[in-house]
Amino acid sequence: MRVQKHSIPNFEMRSVLLLALLTVGTAAAVRAQTAPGAAIPANRATSQDLEAAFKRADLNQDGKLSRQEAERFPAVAQRFEQIDSNRDTFLSLEEFSQAAGS
Repeated sequence: MRVQKHSIPNFEMRSVLLLALLTVGTAAAVRAQTAPGAAIPANRATSQDLEAAFKRADLNQDGKLSRQEAERFPAVAQRFEQIDSNRDTFLSLEEFSQAAGS
């Protein structure tokens, strides 16, 4: 069985990562300034956005990101050990999503 490698332009990965980071920063700022019960703005990254980014980075489509696959997200790669909460040397979609939300 041969694994196809998909080339993902660096620009696209950087754009997804930048979107996630801006969303997290914006959400934190809005929560700090929003009155209780007020709606959160719609410019927040959705779980679908994060899942799509995860799937694009998961080159071998095994449902987890290796350290090498995570290199496509520099901020994730720098914090790989912190994000890998179960210490299995891979990032699950859940770990990836939690990291984007923190």
